[in-house]
Amino acid sequence: MQFRYQDIASQLRHKILAGELSPHCKLPSLRNFAKQQNISMTTAQACYELLEAQGHIYVKPKSGFFVQAPKITLSSQQHDYIDFPSVSREVSSFDLHNQIQEASSQAQMIHLGAIQLGSPLIPIEGLRRSIQRSLKHSHPEDFLYCDRQGHPRLRKALLQHWAEDAIHVAYDDIFITNGCMAALMLVIQSLTEIGDSIILPTPTFNGQLLLLASLNRKVIEIPSHTQGIDLQRLEQVLQTGQAKACLLTANYQNPLGYCLTHQEKAQIAALAAKYQCFIIEDDIYGECGYDLQRPLPIKHWDQAGYVIWVGSVSKSLSSAYRIGWLCLPKTLQDLKPKLLAHNIIVNTPLQLGLADFIFSGGYRRHLNQLRPCLWEQVQQYLQYLQQLFTPQMLSLNMPQGGYALWMKLPQHLSAFALYQFALSQSISIVPGGIFGEDNKYHDYIRINAGHPLTAPIQAALQQLATWVRQQAENG
Repeated sequence: MQFRYQDIASQLRHKILAGELSPHCKLPSLRNFAKQQNISMTTAQACYELLEAQGHIYVKPKSGFFVQAPKITLSSQQHDYIDFPSVSREVSSFDLHNQIQEASSQAQMIHLGAIQLGSPLIPIEGLRRSIQRSLKHSHPEDFLYCDRQGHPRLRKALLQHWAEDAIHVAYDDIFITNGCMAALMLVIQSLTEIGDSIILPTPTFNGQLLLLASLNRKVIEIPSHTQGIDLQRLEQVLQTGQAKACLLTANYQNPLGYCLTHQEKAQIAALAAKYQCFIIEDDIYGECGYDLQRPLPIKHWDQAGYVIWVGSVSKSLSSAYRIGWLCLPKTLQDLKPKLLAHNIIVNTPLQLGLADFIFSGGYRRHLNQLRPCLWEQVQQYLQYLQQLFTPQMLSLNMPQGGYALWMKLPQHLSAFALYQFALSQSISIVPGGIFGEDNKYHDYIRINAGHPLTAPIQAALQQLATWVRQQAENG
């Protein structure tokens, strides 16, 4: 549950980040701010103190509160909208997807490719204690096959955790899976047939494209950008009736980092009901924002039962915890036997360990510590990149959440060529071409900011900058 002062601080912070409040402009006095917001002086003071602690405002003695100048000056966010026709087609570049994923997992690499938290941000000791405690208090039946739908204790823990964020689902609708990708696979296999078309806003996580290719499903791409999804195009495609489902992320999408507004999420839920097309909502980054309160998923506005909510703890807790879930709406209860038949039982001791971590309050404490750390870490990456690259060499955007950085190279440069150079230097990055079809994102790269900005990572980024600078000068 978020306190009133945190909610108001979040709204003010978004105005500052959006540039609606100029750097160094004076904010209303505490008394006037309290009147404007219809809150007490104590709440107003708590709001300002939180923003000051986060580095968004500062105090001048006897003068009042002022907007802090941003640590980084980012390029316009209008450049990133790439238009293209939305047609049903097969997914290509299958081998390239696999090659890049394999490179991202090699141990000797500087890992700027795969999106995962670095070990300093993972509560390793807390997780270890929860596993030990859950094993100590386990029952003999916990060492046998458990319910295919997931261990009851973990499902109850997730229900309690989500309820604290005003997300309410039914216990019987939760299916525990081996990670988010396994949940997506289960839903797509159960809901669609080979050859069916699925709407996918791009650029998108290349693993989703790879999944559709492996399942022999077709894709209908619609444009998205750092501010969200082209909802007008979404409705146009839904009107044609070509799509069997729509796979999208509303909260801190990878790689763009956008978070849709409440109005946009409600609109998507309404469109799904209007055109009777199911939304598969991949909410894996929902808990990786920079505010204390996580944003609501589209599922919150789903009154007609057309949204399947999918998530995991692999991005918010640890990539080693391959525990995910899907929440099936009442309209799809007939799919339950098929889901249970194909769902591989998740490691029971790991389920119990995660349940203990949630029930003990460890997960909530971790998230409260993680979110400001992510904000600061992403800021550090962007500041450092801005030191290395001129605006002509690289366009940067501040994500609204998550820790994927989507960056645009000079148009004549190939992100794949940069990827090959990086690989030769034992650095993993991901070229933008695989985040959609037709290589339309050929001049973008994605960088993982989930690891602390260490000296080896700084050196790797310097190597990338040197290559870009040399290529730009020769171009």
